[in-house]
Amino acid sequence: MKNRSAVLLLIALVFLALSCPVNGAVEGDVKKTLNLESPPLDLAASLNGKYLYVLTDQGNILIYSVDGKLEDKVSVGNQVDSIKVGPWEDVILLVSKKNKQVQILLLDFIKDIDLSNAPFKGPADAPVVIAVFSDFQ
Repeated sequence: MKNRSAVLLLIALVFLALSCPVNGAVEGDVKKTLNLESPPLDLAASLNGKYLYVLTDQGNILIYSVDGKLEDKVSVGNQVDSIKVGPWEDVILLVSKKNKQVQILLLDFIKDIDLSNAPFKGPADAPVVIAVFSDFQ
């Protein structure tokens, strides 16, 4: 008799839970659309949230900034079918199921520094510039 009462109580609680209105809602709003040069196979976000990496079926990783600007493109070959962000900010893991491989891709984010109004020594058209900021002591 106790088992029957427990089952009836459980059924009543489930019915009550299913019949109660839910006050929550989920809304969505598309903030940005990335128009790609070829279909995407996979994507990953950088650990700091600054970049979105999109692997295309052409064997390229397109690197987008958070505002949707295409920053650069890295060719990784058609054998790569998925990507993962590595344990550090500048590491992407390239996965090839066909070749049974995981490759580690190290990225170098190179930033230009505008030195056009800075004092300098040597030829202005030198292929390499070494900047010393000695006034920040």
